[in-house]
Amino acid sequence: MDPASQDINLNSPNKGLLSDTMTDVPVDTGTARTSIPEGLTEAEEEELRSELTKVEEEIVTLRQVLAAKERHCGELKRKLGLTPLDGLKQNLSKSWHDVQVSNAYVKTSEKLGEWNEKVTQSDLYLSASNTLEDWNEKLTHSEAYKKTQETLSQAGQKTSAALSNVGSAISRKLGDMRNSATFKSFEDRVGTIKSKVVGGRENGSDNLPSPTGSSDKPLQDHAPF
Repeated sequence: MDPASQDINLNSPNKGLLSDTMTDVPVDTGTARTSIPEGLTEAEEEELRSELTKVEEEIVTLRQVLAAKERHCGELKRKLGLTPLDGLKQNLSKSWHDVQVSNAYVKTSEKLGEWNEKVTQSDLYLSASNTLEDWNEKLTHSEAYKKTQETLSQAGQKTSAALSNVGSAISRKLGDMRNSATFKSFEDRVGTIKSKVVGGRENGSDNLPSPTGSSDKPLQDHAPF
């Protein structure tokens, strides 16, 4: 066996196992020897057949080494807690990276950039852009647009004025209420009761004044309601 296959066998985690399993794998040595192909001598034919056998044996060895490596890789992933989904994500990420750096992707991106530049610089695109700009300018300067804008502005001003009038009316009503005789009479009564309560406490009496306004007679115990 050549040095390449020997290096693979030395690096394999199942070193020493390959030689035992080699005898169990059938090796196709080709069809039965009938006659020497045209243009080859008997020595050349023998050399080619020997090389074919060696290559087939190397293929079997590589398959065994690959299977052992895959088992070892799966065991390492299991110990690290890596799930098949993680492996799928990693493979997809690597595949997308490979696509992005591939010549086909780069050429396609460059081609799309060229097409975009050609389209934006074409007469049809420039004409369409100018037409849209003309339409926009005509629309903003049209009488209908101006009237609509003025109507919306007037509606906003009327709404603001209405809200302002409502606020002023509420303030005016509150002012009129405070200046009314009823409110002042009620305010005077509250002030009178408050002063009497404060004065009674200062004189050492906890009795509240009678509802009739007389401070000379204290409230009777167990007065009926």
